[in-house]
Amino acid sequence: MSTFQSFKSLAGAMFLGFRRDKGALFFTVLFPLMFLVIFGGVFGHQKTSKVNVLTVGQVPLVQQAVAHDATLHKTMKLTAKTDRAAALRQVEKGDADAVVEQTGDRLTVHYSATDQVKSGTVQQMFGSITTAANLEASGRAPKYTMVPQQVEDDSLKAIQFFTPSLLGWALASAGVFGASQTLVTWRTKGILRRLRLSPAPIPTVFGARVAVSLAIALVQFALFVAVAMLPFFGLKLQPYWWMAIPMVLAGVLAFLGIGMVIGAWARTQEAAQTATQLVVLPMAFLGGSFFPIDQAPGWMRALSYIFPLRYLNEGMLNVMGRGLGPMSALPQIAILLGVAAVAALVAVRLFRWDST
Repeated sequence: MSTFQSFKSLAGAMFLGFRRDKGALFFTVLFPLMFLVIFGGVFGHQKTSKVNVLTVGQVPLVQQAVAHDATLHKTMKLTAKTDRAAALRQVEKGDADAVVEQTGDRLTVHYSATDQVKSGTVQQMFGSITTAANLEASGRAPKYTMVPQQVEDDSLKAIQFFTPSLLGWALASAGVFGASQTLVTWRTKGILRRLRLSPAPIPTVFGARVAVSLAIALVQFALFVAVAMLPFFGLKLQPYWWMAIPMVLAGVLAFLGIGMVIGAWARTQEAAQTATQLVVLPMAFLGGSFFPIDQAPGWMRALSYIFPLRYLNEGMLNVMGRGLGPMSALPQIAILLGVAAVAALVAVRLFRWDST
């Protein structure tokens, strides 16, 4: 039997075993997908209620209103910016709610229209500020005018965050758990010894296991995207979403490598499960799977850089949700492949054929 035929037979047998394992199917595919449905349904159309306004140049009309109105002071945050183009880009990306400029008696408000509630709130606030200023000058023609201007909008909705982030968590869990448990099970049950004596080369055996994991990951990716694009959730893929596919493959290789390290080190399934939990759970929280890591405290953001899940989540979010180009994904892919290579080398050094 040729090496390719051995690889094909082993991969087919491993995939068939995975498909027949109801528990593996549930925790690998359905369980993470359930989180997408819950998070997407509950938070999918929500955004922050805080009105974050960027000011370009002097805007005394707004600054005086916020200083003297306690309600505005609590609900509106003013941040001065010198770069007008950069400020407008923040509104386009959804990082700010409006950019305000004042030229003489004219107040120009640039806002985002994707969130109709927030855009309406922004226009109402500045309309009230203009009206109040005009009332102070009663008896004369209205002095101040407000000019609303909509910017091209690609602001980030919650479903655009939850889809790649929960998918990343699902891939990390499946990769680390699957690799560590498989290796420990094969060792404790003597399967590794039998494989060592079989005609199939050992690299072919492990290559088949990796190929099955990559195929399952692509199925997970397709399912997540298909569910998130349902009208109820409303995911809108950006033009370069396809760059998420090589990123998913690189991420799976990294997580398989970490799982192999745990499986090579652990002597029992209980030890492997404990070590895997200690790796996966902190990585999920600090990798930005359940909340945007950019909104976390500084120490948490700094710590997140040691977890490969951060790079997978960030890379997929950039190309799937934020509309960044293919080049934006290359650094994350390189880091994930580097993690995979280092983990593979460590796993080889720790590898044992039996439990003794």
